[in-house]
Amino acid sequence: MKLSDFDFDLPDGLIATRPARPRSAARLLVAGPSTALDAQVTDLPSYLLPGDRLVLNDTRVIPARLTGRRQRDSAQGPVEAKIEVTLLQPTAGGHWRALVKPLKKLKIGEIVRFSEAFRAMLMAVEDGTGELSFNLAGEEFDATIAELGAMPLPPYIAARRPADEADKTDYQTVWADRPGAVAAPTASLHFDEALLAELDIRDVALTRVTLHVGAGTFLPVKTDNVNNHRMHAEWGEVSAAAADEINATKEAGGRIIPVGTTALRLIEAAAIAPGRIAPWRGDTDIFIRPGFEFQLTDALMTNFHLPKSTLLMLVSALMGRERMLQVYEHAIAEGYRFFSYGDASLLLPGARKRPD
Repeated sequence: MKLSDFDFDLPDGLIATRPARPRSAARLLVAGPSTALDAQVTDLPSYLLPGDRLVLNDTRVIPARLTGRRQRDSAQGPVEAKIEVTLLQPTAGGHWRALVKPLKKLKIGEIVRFSEAFRAMLMAVEDGTGELSFNLAGEEFDATIAELGAMPLPPYIAARRPADEADKTDYQTVWADRPGAVAAPTASLHFDEALLAELDIRDVALTRVTLHVGAGTFLPVKTDNVNNHRMHAEWGEVSAAAADEINATKEAGGRIIPVGTTALRLIEAAAIAPGRIAPWRGDTDIFIRPGFEFQLTDALMTNFHLPKSTLLMLVSALMGRERMLQVYEHAIAEGYRFFSYGDASLLLPGARKRPD
């Protein structure tokens, strides 16, 4: 498979920079093997069956983007430089791996000050990222990040506008619980309390798992042969209770429907056999592309993804590449909004197709 097999033309005007309000007012394209129905997210319960189980990612996005100043003495006096930091993940030694821009303006051992009371030292550089040691930790660190940090919006939104206070709510799911992500599980952003209540009335069950979405989700595929692409690793956990719920639904003949590609990737990484999952915890770099044999996933709710992205490859594995390109063609013609703050799709593959 070539990277160009997953390309399509998207008008700039269809890239959403703000979410629908209320959340569940977003549009929903319900796509089967040969059908495409235009609906709204509020209609989701009517397309589900009693006994279906939605799998939700309960990660919480941290306001991981910080702006600070580096000061260096020179013969002409102190010289300052603006430094932007996006936290990626904590290290085993209690530091943070981070994107630092511009990294070349910071030397090992130098300090970046974000406020009078909050600063970080560059400890090491590896693979274009920096390892930072902060002077605060624990609850004090979390509170300071919440005060000073901005939501790490995807590049295609950040290029159009800066993050603001609204994003601290908009770019967070209503069930976000476990801090650690630097990108949201965006299909879940469409859910509000009213929709959750309607799902409960329809006897649609919910299971929570955790995958801390990393900034690598936005990295482009750089290999023409997609089979040579290496995925970024992300930390996740499927609890014993979550595994039991998923297994019970499968045994009862219900459908497992992840909400978002992150939840799908996690449960497929934790699968131990067709229709079976076990408790799991650790890093996963699972790469789902056409030819992948799904063990648990019966359908998927997800947003519309970037051209040439691993996420478009994932939905193509579920529905077939040609079918997904048809679905996207329909979405573009009907003016659906794309990407993180955009509209949603409910993908119902029916009988599994061989890769095309």
